[in-house]
Amino acid sequence: MFTKKYFYLIKIQYLGYRFHGWQKQPNVKTLHLMVDRTLNFIMEGKRFKSLASGRTDAMVSAEETAIELFLYEPIEDFDVFLELFNRNLPQDIRALTIEEVDAKFNIIQSSKIKEYLYLFACGDKFHPFCAPILTTILDGLDVELMKQGAKLFEGENYLKTYCYKPSDNGIYTRTILTCEIVENDIYTASFFPKRTYLLRVRGKGFMRNQIRLMMGTLIDLGKGKLTIKDIEDSLVPENTIRMEYIAPASGLILKSLQFE
Repeated sequence: MFTKKYFYLIKIQYLGYRFHGWQKQPNVKTLHLMVDRTLNFIMEGKRFKSLASGRTDAMVSAEETAIELFLYEPIEDFDVFLELFNRNLPQDIRALTIEEVDAKFNIIQSSKIKEYLYLFACGDKFHPFCAPILTTILDGLDVELMKQGAKLFEGENYLKTYCYKPSDNGIYTRTILTCEIVENDIYTASFFPKRTYLLRVRGKGFMRNQIRLMMGTLIDLGKGKLTIKDIEDSLVPENTIRMEYIAPASGLILKSLQFE
């Protein structure tokens, strides 16, 4: 007998600092575990499945990401569902919106543009409360040189150097729509240092640890450990250069997710 399914797209946001990433793993607290545990509670054991638009690493945060919810009974009132969902989610996870989608929608394969921000400051030891979303580089950095380096990543480039443990058959020629370092005017707090910066990266597809490897490379550029030419050479097709420094996860934020 045919059983009708219902499909919903839910936008969520979270602070990732105390979680071991999105994907469920044995014996650790993950975002997917907490979301599914909450859904199971508010739906009183009714059958469901949830699927994320992508994974995030431990301690990475998201201001806007999405999950697809598969149900066998319809949600009658979206406002009531969101209120109940948020009431029972942990304080560091919040549901933003919900909409119904059809069976053709595929949250993994649907074309989407992601915007990531990497928030950082340099030159001192700052307040410990910064730690969940701001990476501190104790050394001074040549931020103007880092701005030049960031622009090299824009456009179509060979990015195998910026994939953690790449395979021999991956697709490494990728297009980055935006890559820039600017002063941060998005996130503020009384305990933040006076001057903070963010790396903004927009594109359709990102590889494992790609943004953090790019940020680590730019930090090494700012410290004088690398040159602009080193980055240029790392973007040439079929190069074998390896960048070793992966910037800390807690400075990385998935800012937005747009389905095309």
